[in-house]
Amino acid sequence: MGRLSLAWRVLTNGQLAQQLAELVSGAVAEKITEQPVAEPEPAPVVRNDAVTLLAALQREARLVDFLMEPIDEYADAQIGAAVRDIHRDSRTVLERVFAIAPVIDQPEGSAVDLSDAAASGRLRLIGETGPDQTSGNLTHHGWQATRCELPTWSGSSLSVDVIAPAEVDVG
Repeated sequence: MGRLSLAWRVLTNGQLAQQLAELVSGAVAEKITEQPVAEPEPAPVVRNDAVTLLAALQREARLVDFLMEPIDEYADAQIGAAVRDIHRDSRTVLERVFAIAPVIDQPEGSAVDLSDAAASGRLRLIGETGPDQTSGNLTHHGWQATRCELPTWSGSSLSVDVIAPAEVDVG
């Protein structure tokens, strides 16, 4: 029996149409109850890399503590003593994470060829420049990251923006 003749029989025979409707609705209900709806997996919590870097600088060098502390009331000697440790520990973090190196590894004051380096963003020209400028004197060697290996963060959505957790003495 073709589809057209079956459709005609259903249209002209009310009893057959009723049976077919019951059959179809029962099959659909059976299929719905057989296959539970899978709940979508929650998206993984992603932390901004800048927060991860700040957390590393805080954890290892207490940099955020130092920068957020009002220092107007402290003597210069007290600030200088605190800065030594923060400087050393922050530098260690930057070296480990970014392997920071000079853009131009030459002493300040040395001559620098300007052929195409300025166009690449590796140089910033200062002073009076002209279109036929081919060299200049190095005033700062610049810095570049030779790698970027931030610590891996594994936390919950509640701590995604936490740079350093609050510390509570319970003893």
